[in-house]
Amino acid sequence: MTITVYIDADACPVKDETYKVAARYGLPVFVVSNSFIQIPKSPQISRMIVDAGPDIADDWIAEKVVAGDVVVTNDIPLAGRVLEKDGHALAPNGRAFTKDSIGAALAQRALMEHIRSTGEITGGPPPFSGSDRSQFLQTLDQIIVRQKRRAGSG
Repeated sequence: MTITVYIDADACPVKDETYKVAARYGLPVFVVSNSFIQIPKSPQISRMIVDAGPDIADDWIAEKVVAGDVVVTNDIPLAGRVLEKDGHALAPNGRAFTKDSIGAALAQRALMEHIRSTGEITGGPPPFSGSDRSQFLQTLDQIIVRQKRRAGSG
């Protein structure tokens, strides 16, 4: 069983880190976006450009992902769809979405959308930091190692 890594790439700050970890384990990577994104020349890394529009990239990823695959995304609804298929969803800051945490994350997202819809300025997420990058690398590595053990191939 091969683990495939999908990157919800349009605003992903950890593409290079993902490529490095995937290469270490010999995993295929799909870089999914609705515009051209430069990728390294590697037979393991594929670019998938989808039509522009809300959730088109998310739909493509959710359709392809299978149990054990890893999806790098900040998109909470996509993370929920990945978890429903027994995949792994990981935010670029290193936070792994889980079946236990996704409900609260979706509720928080809905609450923040409601607050913004009233005209309230919420400030947005904190800036991406070096410690976020480090946490991401550590968590991605742990997920892959665990999944390989589960599959009996590592």
